[in-house]
Amino acid sequence: MAGASYVRTLAGGETFDRREERRAARRKLGWFAVVFALMFLYPFVDKALGIGRLGSFMSIFVFIILAMGLNVVVGYAGLLDLGYAAFFAIGAYTIAFLTSPGSYFVQQGWIPEFFQHFWPAMAVSWLAAAIFGVLLGAPTLRLRGDYLAIVTLGFGEIVPNFFYNADTVTNGTRGVNPIAKPTTLSLLGMDLSFGPTDQRNWYWLMLLVGVLTVFLITRLYDSRLGRSWQAIREDEIAAASMGINLVSTKLWAFALGASFSGFAGSVYAAAFQYVHPSQFEFSVSVMVLAMVILGGLGNIYGVIFGGLLLATFDRILTEVLRDPVQSLGRSIGWDFLAKHDLTSDRLLVFGLALVAMMLLRPGGLIPSARRQAEMTPESEDVRAAETEQLYDLRRENEPARGERA
Repeated sequence: MAGASYVRTLAGGETFDRREERRAARRKLGWFAVVFALMFLYPFVDKALGIGRLGSFMSIFVFIILAMGLNVVVGYAGLLDLGYAAFFAIGAYTIAFLTSPGSYFVQQGWIPEFFQHFWPAMAVSWLAAAIFGVLLGAPTLRLRGDYLAIVTLGFGEIVPNFFYNADTVTNGTRGVNPIAKPTTLSLLGMDLSFGPTDQRNWYWLMLLVGVLTVFLITRLYDSRLGRSWQAIREDEIAAASMGINLVSTKLWAFALGASFSGFAGSVYAAAFQYVHPSQFEFSVSVMVLAMVILGGLGNIYGVIFGGLLLATFDRILTEVLRDPVQSLGRSIGWDFLAKHDLTSDRLLVFGLALVAMMLLRPGGLIPSARRQAEMTPESEDVRAAETEQLYDLRRENEPARGERA
C-alpha cells in the first residue's frame, strides 16, 4: 500500500512520477533552446571577431548527426556496429550519382530531371542508406556481440573499397564532383544562397538538420518502437516472451540508424562539393563510436556533447595547439615536440579517452538514467560482491588446512 500511495494521483490528477518527468523534460528543453540560440548566433560572433571557424563547425555538425544515428543502433538497441561509415558513404555517393553532371548515371540519361536537384536527391539518399541498413541487418539477426561487430566491420571495409574499384561507375580514386546545392531560399525578406563562399548559410542548414534529427530520434525513443529497442538491449529472450518481434525491431534499428547516416552524408557531399572513398574509412566509424561512448550510451544529449567534444578536438584544437606545442619544443630543446604534428595523434587521443571512460565512468559523461541505474549497485554489499575477484572468492571458500572438505 505504501507504494500505491506514493504514486497515487495528487492535485490536478497527475502522479508524482509524472510530474517529475514533466519537470525534467522542461529542463532539458530549456537547456536545448539556450544551446540552439547560442549556436544559431555563432556565425555573427565568428564574423565580428574574425575567428574563421564556420567550415570546421560544419564538419562537427555532420559528425554529431552521425553519432546520434549510431546511438539508435548501439545505445538504444544494443547492436554493436563497427561499419557505420559505410552508410555515410552510401548517402554521400547516392546524392553524387543523382546530381553530379559527371556521374555515370546522369551521363547515361537514367536519372529523371526531378531527382537531379538537391532536396529530392537528399530524400533518396536517406532512403538508400535505410535500405542498405536492412540489407546488412537481415543476415545478422542471429548474431550478437563480437560476431555482429566483425560482420559490420567487414561491411564497412567492403563499401569504400567498392567505390575505389568500380572506376567506371564511381570514378574510383578521382572521386565525384560537382554536386547539386540547394536553390536560393527566401526567408524573412533575405535570400539565402548556398555557394562556396556562403558558409554561414550552410552552417544554419546543418544546424537545422541536426535539430530535425534530435526531434525525430527523441520521438522514436519515447515511442513503442523505442521501448522495444530498450527491451531487446536488456534481454532478448525476455523481450521475445513479452511478444516483441525481434526481427522487425532489429531491422528498424539498423534501417533508421543507417538513414540518419545517409542524411548526414548527403548534406556533407553537397556542402563540400566532393566525395572520395578515403573520406569514409574505418577511422570514421571509430571516431563516431567514441563520441557515443564518451557522451553516454542511450542519452541523445550526452551523445551530442560527446560528439561536440571529440569533433572540436579533432577539427579545431589539434590545429590551434600545434604551433604552441612546437614552439615549446624548440624553447626547451626537444626535437620531438618541435617537429611533432598533433593532428597525427587523433586516434591515440580517442583510444585513451575510451580507456579512461571505461575505467572511471563506464556510463559516459552524461549517461541515460536507465543505464546509470543499471550500472549503479543498489547497496555497498552488492557493489562489493560485483567487484570481488574470483581468486579471493575461492580462497575464502577453501577449507582450512588440516580440515576435511
